[in-house]
Amino acid sequence: MLLQLHGRTLRPLTAISDAPFIGRICERPDVGPADRGRDILLVRSTLEKLPEGFSAYLMQVDDRVQRDDRRNVFALAPEMHYLADGDVVRLDPRRCSLTALYRRNSPSNSFLMTERCDNYCVMCSQPPKERDDSWLLEELRTVVPLISKETVEIGITGGEPTLLGEGLVAFVEQLRDELPATALHILSNGRRFADAAFAKRLAAVRHPDLMLGIPLYSDVADEHDYVVQARGAFSETVRGILNLKQHRVRVELRFVIHADTYARLPEFAQFLARNLLFVDHVALMGLEPTGFAKSNLYALWIDPLEYGRQLSDAVRTLDRAGMSVSIYNHQLCVLDPALHQFARKSISDWKSMYVDECDGCAKRDDCGGFFASSTSHRSTGIRRLGWPETTPAGTD
Repeated sequence: MLLQLHGRTLRPLTAISDAPFIGRICERPDVGPADRGRDILLVRSTLEKLPEGFSAYLMQVDDRVQRDDRRNVFALAPEMHYLADGDVVRLDPRRCSLTALYRRNSPSNSFLMTERCDNYCVMCSQPPKERDDSWLLEELRTVVPLISKETVEIGITGGEPTLLGEGLVAFVEQLRDELPATALHILSNGRRFADAAFAKRLAAVRHPDLMLGIPLYSDVADEHDYVVQARGAFSETVRGILNLKQHRVRVELRFVIHADTYARLPEFAQFLARNLLFVDHVALMGLEPTGFAKSNLYALWIDPLEYGRQLSDAVRTLDRAGMSVSIYNHQLCVLDPALHQFARKSISDWKSMYVDECDGCAKRDDCGGFFASSTSHRSTGIRRLGWPETTPAGTD
């Protein structure tokens, strides 16, 4: 079942606030008074009396609240009943909306830092918007202190986070100090790091577990520049990667496979093995059909069965070169069985789904399934696995 992270899911019972505010979900009504100020009490069962001091109260039960009660009390819609102790949310009383910003028990927590970008990728899943959204970073800086210190990993996405300049550096410093045991994965187009001083500045933060995920879509400059719709982007991206690695910042290269990129996938792998052998990870990714990818799907879509040979050749090249390589966003049934060891469950838990053909599949627990947005185009190779496996069509 897909999780709803945002929506008009509140019904005010008594509300004294009008402005949006952020708080951490708490399920313990007996928590000490000193810890209640930023907490939002989640009430799953009937209480004789609501304890004082919480910033708000979310009711999953149909309790009656006295009209003169000077507290923020909201009835919570069933679709948000998955919220649990330690989650962080934004409440907007005026719009009766709630947004889940962080879920303590999820492995897929990512923060959008900006919607601005200096690329305009033909398959962008988060189309850029040119507007002042500096409030996003300000909000994130208030969220970090509420996050569990035991969180395994956090992602930063955009837009292009490096457009925030020193704001990004300062945020990485905050994460280093407040969540020192939490891995940090930043998605960036890498172009800003062509500025050697900026790459050095980020490296100087010395975050203990930092990875930059940077897309490179071809070994040919003009082809990469076409995909990202920015002249000179290939050169800036490669120089950015070199600058980051010079300062020992870990880099993951990302390659989204679609009709404009698949043909040179083997040559791209050879380019990496010869020139960028020192990158830390290579992710070969299936298309997420949302945003610009959905608008351009007629031109971008290609059945994974049709690029099976190119994908297999690329993985073999990278693996033989000793490079760490993974396949993201692909169902196991459309891959050559020899590639299953490289496939990862990469689709975030809140936007992944399975289809009828997945019922009874012996590999379902190992397979990441589908993007929820994959409603109109699916591979003809989707099938249940469990019988002796054969090589899918198109991989010969």
